[in-house]
Amino acid sequence: MLVELLSKAATAALLSFVIASMLATGAALAIGDIIKPLRNVRLVTLVLFANFVLMPVTAIFLAKMLWLDEGFGVGLLLLGCAAGAPFLPKLAELAGGDLPFAVGAMILLTLASVAYLPVALPLLLPGISVDSWKIARSLVLFMLLPLAAGLFLKAQYGEWAERLRPIIDRISNLSLILLIALITAANLDKVLQVFGTRGILAGLLFIALGLGIGWLLGGPDAKTKSVMALGTSSRNIAAALVVGTQSFSDPKVVVMIIVVAIVGFIVLIPLSRALGSRSLLQHH
Repeated sequence: MLVELLSKAATAALLSFVIASMLATGAALAIGDIIKPLRNVRLVTLVLFANFVLMPVTAIFLAKMLWLDEGFGVGLLLLGCAAGAPFLPKLAELAGGDLPFAVGAMILLTLASVAYLPVALPLLLPGISVDSWKIARSLVLFMLLPLAAGLFLKAQYGEWAERLRPIIDRISNLSLILLIALITAANLDKVLQVFGTRGILAGLLFIALGLGIGWLLGGPDAKTKSVMALGTSSRNIAAALVVGTQSFSDPKVVVMIIVVAIVGFIVLIPLSRALGSRSLLQHH
């Protein structure tokens, strides 16, 4: 009963965080800001290659190398194929990265994931079917519509956008803290079951390799490099969970996704803050 309540509260906190952060991000930018970095064909190609070729390969490699249980390996592969984390703009902001590029990359990767998952997963895992409309519907409702509302607010009512943004930002930050606490508390027993299975090690290595791949492919600009590293290592947990719950009966698939989500929060938020502090020092 308590776990069910915590899970529902975690879902509410996730929705609150995603909607608030998308609204706040939209209220800070113009549509042109987001489109501009996506005109760089080389960069867009590298973003897609890193997320939809190298990360699935990384997931398969780690599952084989660490002799992961099949359910854990499938969970890791789902994360490898699901890109476009809604947390990317927040991580980029903390890291002092290129925010318009982060938002543009997030939208591009989110839309590409909706098209990619139904095609790639049946090839990688024969016998699996993926409901792309179910993924698309939640992404449009909770990510793209709030972002569009924020962009509209900024374009039409710039002064109001400036006033409201700090309040929406605060809601977003509080929701994120609450989400991490609730998702950990609700899934503590599942996380503990993973100890001794090499699942947590696989999650850590997956995130570390994602950071390395993104950093190496991010080009010469430090602000783009940090966004690319954070964007490649942070995965679209929501999309992976939708596929994991609807297409697999093995509970280990969803457990692996949740474990990597928690490990990701623990690693990427402090790392983003450290990158942000370094960026500030370099400017002074």
